[in-house]
Amino acid sequence: MPEITTTNAPPALEMPSDGVVALLSVVTPVVNPSESRLPYTATVPNTWSETQPTYSFGVAEEKGPRRTMEDAHSYNVDFADIHGQGFFAIFDGHAGKEAADWCGKNFHEYLSHYLLENPTATVPDVYNQTFHEVDRTLSKITEDSEGKMHSGCTAVTAFLRIEDSEGKQAFAKSLPSPSSIAPSFNPVTSPPTESDAATEAPSEVADSTESPDSRTGSSPGGTLKKAFRRMTHSSPHHSPRSHSPTGTLKGGRGLNGGTAAPAQHPPADQTLRRVLYVANAGDARGVLCRGGRAIRLTYDHKGTDKQEAKRIMDSGGFVMSGRVNGVLAVTRSLGDSSMKEFVVGAPYTTETELTDDDEFLILACDGIWDVVDDQQACDLIRAIQNPQEASDLLVKEALRLYTNDNITVMVIRFKPAA
Repeated sequence: MPEITTTNAPPALEMPSDGVVALLSVVTPVVNPSESRLPYTATVPNTWSETQPTYSFGVAEEKGPRRTMEDAHSYNVDFADIHGQGFFAIFDGHAGKEAADWCGKNFHEYLSHYLLENPTATVPDVYNQTFHEVDRTLSKITEDSEGKMHSGCTAVTAFLRIEDSEGKQAFAKSLPSPSSIAPSFNPVTSPPTESDAATEAPSEVADSTESPDSRTGSSPGGTLKKAFRRMTHSSPHHSPRSHSPTGTLKGGRGLNGGTAAPAQHPPADQTLRRVLYVANAGDARGVLCRGGRAIRLTYDHKGTDKQEAKRIMDSGGFVMSGRVNGVLAVTRSLGDSSMKEFVVGAPYTTETELTDDDEFLILACDGIWDVVDDQQACDLIRAIQNPQEASDLLVKEALRLYTNDNITVMVIRFKPAA
């Protein structure tokens, strides 16, 4: 029976026992463009089955009552060059927007790289490596900035993976090696600056217009030429409601100018399963709706949590009024280098085999969860099939309930597999 497993876990989650093994249908991406908003509702239809699409997703964001928008998000269809896979992430910044912006542009690159570099490693292990390396890189950026950057961000990420019955991607053995895709993978180690935006060519900005073959995007805006090929920073922020797309995949270009292999189709003669890996650090949250029931797939790392507070104190810190050393409300994050002795970047990871009872996943920052609980969020949008409309409604509900924070929400709606 499908189950949810956890790693780096505080108290265990409730383990649902219902559901059946699903056979995944091979997919190719199609994006529905829109000029007035981010074309985030991307439908992934089957190519050799007459069943419904396997997933679609939508994103909505608002600055809310805050003076600045410090959230960022990213998505990647056909993640790691496998048709039907997907990566989705939200980064909630604090003490500035730099860390969240950087993660929105680069986190998925790190994860993809380490997946290719360690093909036999478990996804939770790869997630641990990715979070650690991203955290280390942000600390290096802070060090190099000579005190100009001290921000951090919480993170919630979801990786929808296609696996065989043994939990492996044996069908992906013919994928090119990491060196052939990224011969000089060189993690970005500088924070985004206005000068980065100024150097972007007008033609590249124009190329960020979404098209039917688009597969990757992130927020704030940019182009895949920037994020994927040269690993440099992308264009400046678009306003939160302009929803401009951020990148397209054209010409088969890979990391650092290499030629990327086209996304592979899993074999049609093999029984496959869809497995959802969700990892978070901080209080950004992921909630799965299974048969109408809300199941939290993340853990809120806060100073008010007894287990996290004990870890902080065992490390030599203290918790005052629910805040680490009286300052930071979360006990895990990416960045925050000045408090890294206590505020770690180690993720909490869950592994869930999707069944036909799994309807959708909500990823959101605490701007949503401070005013809406898990079950309320699921109940509110369960009848809405369009994930963009569902995302918009959750943002409106948070505003109606007077949230005092930035708001970013992503809804990924799953379809029954053939």
